Amino acid sequence: MHAIRRRFADDANDWAREHKAPRYILDLILSVVDVSVWTVEIMDAASKLKFDFAE
Repeated sequence: MHAIRRRFADDANDWAREHKAPRYILDLILSVVDVSVWTVEIMDAASKLKFDFAE
């Protein structure tokens, strides 16, 4: 269990400060939301597709 905690020791806030990117976490969250919205739209469109498997 201790090894798992060490692997995730990096802090996103520290990374943002080091790279002078104060919006990093906000941009990351917005990216996740954007991908989620696109996924819902793709799945909605895919559910309306009709396939003819007759050979």
